[in-house]
Parts: sequence; C-alpha cells; structure tokens
Amino acid sequence: MRIADKYKHVIETFEQEMPIAESELHFTNPFQLLVAVILSAQCTDKRVNMVTPALFQRYPTAMSMSHATEDDIFEYVKSVSYPRSKSKHIADMATMLVNDFGGIVPDDVEQLQRLPGVGRKTANVVASVAYNKPVIAVDTHVFRVANRIGLTKNSKTPLQTELTLTKYIPKSKLSKAHHWLILHGRYVCVARKPQCEQCYLKQWCDYYNKEGGSIAV
Repeated sequence: MRIADKYKHVIETFEQEMPIAESELHFTNPFQLLVAVILSAQCTDKRVNMVTPALFQRYPTAMSMSHATEDDIFEYVKSVSYPRSKSKHIADMATMLVNDFGGIVPDDVEQLQRLPGVGRKTANVVASVAYNKPVIAVDTHVFRVANRIGLTKNSKTPLQTELTLTKYIPKSKLSKAHHWLILHGRYVCVARKPQCEQCYLKQWCDYYNKEGGSIAV
C-alpha cells in the first residue's frame, strides 16, 4: 500500500470514529494552556487538571503569576511530576512573558520556544490548540502510534515523526490529528499491550498486520 493511501484511510477512519477530538487539559485561554502543558510533561492530564484550578484562581494571568516565586507555585503543583523544576520554569516563563511579550502568549512556534520550560512539543501544542496553527506536536503517544500504524517508518526522533506527519496530513487536519493520535494511544494503542482487537485502524496497521518491509512513497 502506498503511504499516501494509508494516510487517507487512517484519516477518514479517525474522522468517522472520533469526530470530536480535543485536549483533555482544562484551560480557558492560551496562558492557562501553556502552563498546563508545561505541567503535563511526564504527567497525566488528569493529575494536571487536579492542581490547575487552584493555581489559576490564585494566578489567573501572566502578570499575576510573574509576581509569584518558585516556592509559591510549588505549593500548588507539588503533586505533579518534577514539581520543583516545573515551578521554576513557570515562574520564569511568566516573567519573560510579561517583560518580552507584554503578557500575551505568542502564536509563533519559534517565539514560544524562547520561553523557559517550552520545547518544540509544548510550543506546537500551544500554537495548534490555542491558535489553530497548522503544526502537530509529537509526544510519546503520537510517536508510538505513528510508528506502529506505519505512518512513519523507522522514525528515531519526535522531529522526524513531526516532519513526516506534516508532509502527509493536510494542514487543515494537523491540529485534530494530534488529538486523534494522542487519544488513540492513551485508550487503545497503549504502550505495553495495545488493544488491537478493539482497534478500528487494524485494517491499515502495520503492527497488527505485520506487513514489514518498506511502503512505496
């Protein structure tokens, strides 16, 4: 099967089976999304959603959070993974956001990556989810699912996966495709024991069909 055909079938199936695909993080504006995504690194969205309501009630804007210390933020987020480093990142991020960006979260991936604690994945999430930019973030779920299905072949890094997905997925669907792949990876194509028999993509999946070899491009 040509890889373009595989993408076509997979996208059409996702559109039918998962017409609504959105972030499971709770937020009301780009700033809150940015903070939540920083907190979500190597942590579940469920856990992040447990700590952010109180954090955002106390510090609802970049300006208010820029006055918080690392220790202040730590008290709200200490139950997430790596709370100390994330607290520092968020405090420093809010300060830079106020000083360099007037408190407004930029919509440009490169500008977002200037902020402390913001790597390419986080920047892509914010750009796509908050601003509907045609970029796709690659986390562990996206990386695993794309490789298993065969949307990518022998991809070694998240960037390689991102570039391949961007090449074959229409720009208008990139943001939604991010959520399709994440949610599929969380609930069906799980890391240790993928639930292949329940998977509506198995007809097109290399892992399930054990096709092997390379796909024509």
